[in-house]
Amino acid sequence: MQSTFRSIALIGVLTVFSALPAVAWDDVGHKITAYIAWQRMSQNARDNVIRILRAAPEDSNLAAFYMSYGPEPEATRKREYFEIVSTWADIVRDRDFETRYKKYHKGNWHYDDTFWKQVNGQVVVQPSPGEGGQAVERLVAFDKVIRDASASDEHKAIAIAWIMHIGGDIHQPLHTSARITDVEPKGDQGGNLFLLTPQGTPRPDQQNLHWFWDSIVARNFPLQGDECGRVYVEAAAARLMKRHPFQKMQGRLALGRYDEWQKQSFAYNNTDVFRADLKRFEPPSQQYRRNAYRVSEQQLALAGYRLGETMNAVFNFVPPPPAPRTR
Repeated sequence: MQSTFRSIALIGVLTVFSALPAVAWDDVGHKITAYIAWQRMSQNARDNVIRILRAAPEDSNLAAFYMSYGPEPEATRKREYFEIVSTWADIVRDRDFETRYKKYHKGNWHYDDTFWKQVNGQVVVQPSPGEGGQAVERLVAFDKVIRDASASDEHKAIAIAWIMHIGGDIHQPLHTSARITDVEPKGDQGGNLFLLTPQGTPRPDQQNLHWFWDSIVARNFPLQGDECGRVYVEAAAARLMKRHPFQKMQGRLALGRYDEWQKQSFAYNNTDVFRADLKRFEPPSQQYRRNAYRVSEQQLALAGYRLGETMNAVFNFVPPPPAPRTR
């Protein structure tokens, strides 16, 4: 884990960005949101969620991330496990694990695009020219699973992992947007086609708007030296919660109204993502970068609060006693 965060820190001090496929917030963003959710969850909700996640289908590898022993206190290990779970939907993108990839990877579940044009500073929604993602649809479906008393813990485990991930994804504004222009008549793929490097830059060196927003936390709040990943996430999340406390955001939760989550996130595209000072083939200005980080902090905190309270609403009950051991 430490080596992963050191790599992120290295990325964070660079000023260049890579043209990568849409994966929404990087693992730092997802873990921060999961940490914030965990802080909102009751002890009963935590216990039930961890118990269910450990019952996940073996071929998902979801339960394998839990460390049942180690130098850290059990409570810390459970929280770190919950944070990793929030990144599972990206972990299963790895094609080297073919069986897991074919069964669990669902690329179009990570976003839910509104197709639109920007006309004189206003949003003009357009008919969808193609598939625009299923994030909201899947959140609604998985929400039903976790509330279904007849659903197995195996199914609920997968549903929790997807809710924690997709619920974070759609708070990244570009995971709700497909802007149509003369250059991108079928949409810009959430900013992946909007390049921030000079025209003609070789593909490996290209920088795009989507990745700029995905990896924004690590660039603005880089890991320091040999700081471990756990401490890094704690510090970053604590900073966000201090700046955006629950009490100031609880009126915006809209629990269970996943379409409203998408609409609220999409609204940032016209006001804060595709601002007048953002130019194609040019790096964003310092002012743009500061504002983007401000929006991202709010969105990550709001996602964490929403997801934590969602887990409370479903899993805040006294867990069943453990089954007696047999010889």
